[in-house]
Amino acid sequence: MAGREEKYKFFIAGIIQGSIKGESIHDQSYRDRIKDIILANFNDKETEVFCPFENHKNSITYDDKRAKEVFFMHIDKVRESDVLIVYLPEASLGTGIEMWEAYHHNKIIITISQMTTNWVIRILSDAVFKDIESFEEYVKSGKIKKMLGTKHSKGN
Repeated sequence: MAGREEKYKFFIAGIIQGSIKGESIHDQSYRDRIKDIILANFNDKETEVFCPFENHKNSITYDDKRAKEVFFMHIDKVRESDVLIVYLPEASLGTGIEMWEAYHHNKIIITISQMTTNWVIRILSDAVFKDIESFEEYVKSGKIKKMLGTKHSKGN
């Protein structure tokens, strides 16, 4: 990480509405927990964390024009990120698309999910953890920093 002038950019992806019908969403508290883990293990000078839910807590009520604008802005943010941290207790169409974009732009994808037999999770993820606690141990161990260094030394 020495010599790197720009910040590592993390994007917190994960289920919002999933398969819920109607205007309700899944509990989003996982986002703060993941953000806290990242910020506790990286300093402000080397890290930027983007959470798409922070500025769009009422996105479920957006009309189609606004929803499309926000969705594609988030996809652009995925492309600009170094690491996509994914939280999937169950399937999410939007998160699957974010994973696809991150994969095709050579980003690190770390997934937190018990759906370890799911092809999308297995094929696209660089690392998979069954719960936030095991993800936290991985980050604390410094392995994520090694992963970042390796990925960036290969030209990304």
